[in-house]
Amino acid sequence: MDLDLGLFDLSGRTAIVTGSGRGLGKAMARGLAGAGAQVVICARSAGEVTGTTAGIVAAGGSAHGIVFDAARRSECRRLIDETLARFGGLDVMVVNHGSGASAPAEDLTDAQWEANIQGNLTSAFYACQEAARTMIAQSRGGSIVVTSSTGSLVGFEGLLAFGASKGGVDQMVRHMAMEWGRHGIRVNAINPGWTTHPPSAVGSEDDPAEQAIARRTPLGRRGRPEEMAGPAIFLASQASSFVTGITLVADGGWCAV
Repeated sequence: MDLDLGLFDLSGRTAIVTGSGRGLGKAMARGLAGAGAQVVICARSAGEVTGTTAGIVAAGGSAHGIVFDAARRSECRRLIDETLARFGGLDVMVVNHGSGASAPAEDLTDAQWEANIQGNLTSAFYACQEAARTMIAQSRGGSIVVTSSTGSLVGFEGLLAFGASKGGVDQMVRHMAMEWGRHGIRVNAINPGWTTHPPSAVGSEDDPAEQAIARRTPLGRRGRPEEMAGPAIFLASQASSFVTGITLVADGGWCAV
């Protein structure tokens, strides 16, 4: 059977990508726009939102920028309502915002713990739930994609709170997939490994930490932000029409070792 590459086509679909002013979110937004989607760019920084939006439009894509704060449910609702007013519907919600605080487990403060849970799990829940409510009302299904991490799957030094919050994201995705499947809504996670985007501190090639990452990773390097665009397009499109409740690991093989 011939492969129908049209399954990856997002023409006529509207997608929101949170945290898309820079890094992985920006790369995923550019990828979705390149596949034909109308993309809403959103983040807290007005300058980053404007820059990403302008770049997509200059490349021939369709994009609209909205400044918002994912930590507040009312802002997530406003984001979706403005998207509906602009494009008339919502087909894809990529929940990519988040934060991380690094500290040894015994030194982790209450504030650091709470910041990770709020920034990575609770705020993701707000965005997913508000998107699902809209998709259910539309009665045409949809795709929700949440950026998680390999920190939810294996242990890393100093990332207890971050890993716990992302572990919650993975399990949240499974439960949402089970409950919302009846509405034709698919919910999946992308779990990136070490990448070259901030807030990761990337050293030079002769940096011992970078050499250790390269040795430990079967592909021998960090991932590039644009390498997350393919997984996002797959999970957003009809190419993954029978895929829901998964964690798609994109880590160069780190978790396979």
